[in-house]
Amino acid sequence: MRNPYDVLGVSRSADEAEIKKAFRKLAKAYHPDRNKNDAKAQDRFSEVNQAYEILGDAKKREQFDRGAIDGDGKPRFTGFEGFGGGAGRGGGAGGFDFESMARGRGGAGGGAAGGFGEEIFSHLFGEAFRSGGAGRGAPQKGEDVAAELTVGLDQVAGEAKLRLNLPSGREVDVVVPKGVVDGQVIRLRGLGYPGAHGAEPGDALLTIRFAPDARFQVEGSDLRTSAEVPLEDAVLGGPIRIQTLTGAVEMKIPPMTSSGRVFRLRGKGLPKKDGTRGDLLATVAITLPASADEALTEFARKRRAAAATP
Repeated sequence: MRNPYDVLGVSRSADEAEIKKAFRKLAKAYHPDRNKNDAKAQDRFSEVNQAYEILGDAKKREQFDRGAIDGDGKPRFTGFEGFGGGAGRGGGAGGFDFESMARGRGGAGGGAAGGFGEEIFSHLFGEAFRSGGAGRGAPQKGEDVAAELTVGLDQVAGEAKLRLNLPSGREVDVVVPKGVVDGQVIRLRGLGYPGAHGAEPGDALLTIRFAPDARFQVEGSDLRTSAEVPLEDAVLGGPIRIQTLTGAVEMKIPPMTSSGRVFRLRGKGLPKKDGTRGDLLATVAITLPASADEALTEFARKRRAAAATP
């Protein structure tokens, strides 16, 4: 796996918003739905999602930055501990010299030397070495499976637990994670097809889809909605009710509010990774009476006449 910063095309100083914006742009460009016959694009899509899995999580990003994990999220190998403090090939105080230990029995070219060296490496690397070379006879990991999960915005907001049937035949409960975005692929470790001869299973690559919602449009962790305001309230000001994902709330608008004005309701959007929530942006749409109103009509005539008078 390449450096996740390079994969998403962002600098190491990029903030959460920059990382999310870069991910959404690349995920949209390389999504399998748009590249059905392009294997390279699908591989790139998987790589982009893996990079966001690291950089989109504050804890994993910190671990990667200090070298604790690699671009796949796996712990980095930092060497054998307890075999000496950097004494080099000669061993030194407390040092461990693989070469000299391997020669130590039977002298140069002695048959016991090879056996002794094999014992050491077998002890360190396990059965794979004894069966004909480190890793050569290792069982193959199981294949990954791909699945999709469509969630409503209410389920995203409530971090709902949903039952999912995987193509591998497994049935699992999935909790909608904080900060998930539409089209994001989540890796469920060990939920793919079983590996051969006892090897670890593959993973499940779960694509999250947001179901269309007539009430809201999604913009990252923010939501947009239309707030219908009667003409008299737009002129005189006063409280109006706005629908949110957690129910209706009351919001006060000032007098002489025009259509198109946007009000921000903080914390009424979707959950973020850090536990906070985005905002709800309500755009005012002034509504007229459903039936003819003679007084309003006469008022409008007078206003037009007055405006036309030089």
